[in-house]
Amino acid sequence: MKSLIKTATLLFFACTLALPVFSSGIQDGVRTIEVTGMDNLKYDKTLIEVSPGETIRLVFKVESNVPPQAMSHNIAILPQGMDADTFAMASMGARDNEYIAPDYEDQLIAYTEMIGGGETSTVEFTVPETAGDYDYICTFPGHYQGGMVGILRVK
Repeated sequence: MKSLIKTATLLFFACTLALPVFSSGIQDGVRTIEVTGMDNLKYDKTLIEVSPGETIRLVFKVESNVPPQAMSHNIAILPQGMDADTFAMASMGARDNEYIAPDYEDQLIAYTEMIGGGETSTVEFTVPETAGDYDYICTFPGHYQGGMVGILRVK
């Protein structure tokens, strides 16, 4: 019986060492948050909770079978007080700047590239110190109006 317990214990530890280690999403002191944009004009996460001053690595990917010219997505995180409707309307005409209105670009907290199906864009940023809700939207023409929005909640 002791031999069986000893063998089982050794087997358990050997298997444990062979298993991959999954982190809690923190690497180099930076928390990674993954968000996916889909063809239904939705993000898979519409609420992201963060702490003031925290550094975030946002990994954005798109799941789509539609050509990028017809269906691409991004994430633009707006500062508090910025009118999302006005920003989205201004950005619709900024095709040459990946649908980010140049007049607003330096005011955004962060934004990803405009990407199509199967692509990934990563951006790292520091969360604002002021608690509250910060809108994030897709600026591809019509997507914000279609409901492709979320909230970055600082608390």
